[in-house]
Amino acid sequence: MFERVENVAAFAAALERVRRQAGLSYRQLSDRAHYSHPHLIRATSGKHLPTWDVAAAYLTGCGVPTDLLPVWHRRWQEASRDPRDIVGLLQNAANLEDLGAALAALARPHSLRMLEQQTGIPRATIQAWLQGTRLPGRDRLDHFVRSVGATPAERSAVAAAVERLSTERERIGPEQVSSAPVSSGRLRPAPAA
Repeated sequence: MFERVENVAAFAAALERVRRQAGLSYRQLSDRAHYSHPHLIRATSGKHLPTWDVAAAYLTGCGVPTDLLPVWHRRWQEASRDPRDIVGLLQNAANLEDLGAALAALARPHSLRMLEQQTGIPRATIQAWLQGTRLPGRDRLDHFVRSVGATPAERSAVAAAVERLSTERERIGPEQVSSAPVSSGRLRPAPAA
């Protein structure tokens, strides 16, 4: 029941197995989970990842103990992103905006407030990283990616991307690495975090 879930379809299949093991129909589960049965059917379709609220209600309705919900939440987070896509984004990151887009995908579905609480890094700093207007420092970024549950491959790809962009920045100057416009329309250097 708790094998590694790597994508939306696998998460949906795991939910379906839990329902079957509980011996519940979707209508019975609907009464327990307080969501309509078509809504719960969609949660196990594998086409779209259900929200965590729906997944938690589904699992609770099937009798999954509340102390196991954090394990399921972690699997839901893993299913919300495809690590191969993030690693590819990081490997192809040519500027800070690309790095920011990859970091935002890695941090999904966390809000800035949640990320700040998890990491102790100010929201403004995290936002600048995700928008690609600031090059993160290596140590703080490693703490950030560990906090969002990055896989070893993702952590390595983040470190390699930061190293590559830092080296590029030193070689050609910060104005060429960051293409984030400021209100004057000119390019501004991306300060180091």
